Amino acid sequence: MFRLFKSPFKKLFSFFSKAKFSIGAKLRQLFAQKEDAELFTKLEEAFYEADLGVATSQELTEKTRKYLKSNPDASFDTIIQFLKQELFQILNDQPLSIEMNVSPFVLLVVGANGSGKTTSIAKLAHLFQKEGKKVLIAAADTYRAAAIEQLDLWAKKANVEIVKSQIGGDPASVVFDALASAKARGIDLVIIDTAGRLHTKTALMQELEKIKRICNKQIPSSPHMTLLTLDSTTGQNAVDLAKTFHQFTPISGLLLTKWDGSAKGGIIVAIKKELHLPTFWIGVGEQLDDLIPFDAEEFVDALFSDAGT
Repeated sequence: MFRLFKSPFKKLFSFFSKAKFSIGAKLRQLFAQKEDAELFTKLEEAFYEADLGVATSQELTEKTRKYLKSNPDASFDTIIQFLKQELFQILNDQPLSIEMNVSPFVLLVVGANGSGKTTSIAKLAHLFQKEGKKVLIAAADTYRAAAIEQLDLWAKKANVEIVKSQIGGDPASVVFDALASAKARGIDLVIIDTAGRLHTKTALMQELEKIKRICNKQIPSSPHMTLLTLDSTTGQNAVDLAKTFHQFTPISGLLLTKWDGSAKGGIIVAIKKELHLPTFWIGVGEQLDDLIPFDAEEFVDALFSDAGT
């Protein structure tokens, strides 16, 4: 078992405070205008602007309307606590651990080109290695010229072994060799990189299916987990990407990358609401240690950090 320990969410508080858009500050501004006839319209717009998605924005607005009708004298801080609880209810079934009761455990990582997938794999390898796991990376994104070279460099930084081939090689062959090596050498975890060619969806689907067949043949019931990397700065486009990949291969959970001042945060809620996919990790920088486990309660607090509560 790999336990998802509580994370140093002070980093997220810092990022939210530097963001160009702050849902907490926006709500404080809105509720200060008590006689605003367009309060709930503006409230829904604020939720949507925070990347919470259409469904969640509408639902939160309606629940807030009913709450204020029943509690007309509610203070701003009380309203914020109400909203925090509503969002937490959406996220509160987040897993606290990952069962790694098979050796080698096979982790398939998918994501569109440019999503930060390669660096995320290196961070994951580093994270699991610090927990005492013997890790092997399979460089099965043989399509992009820089993918193998980049992953090789990151693997060296993380001091993790890698199985690779030449550019244009057969990705399934790389996976086969990696899994065979892992079984022979007592590796605990194999992390498989894959290509992200969304502009050729049929080819992507066929390639992923082939990789999964090879995995299952080498190690029954594998891959044991499929992780999707998403660029957190892309807003609602991330939801569409998640839907696309989820159609091709069942996704176990998410890793949100590029979490800086331009990430609004609500996209985690939108994906959870629409696709019921949990977020496992958030990438908050370019260093190997800049990967933190997701914690729903601390995330919601960080999301509203500028509300003044």
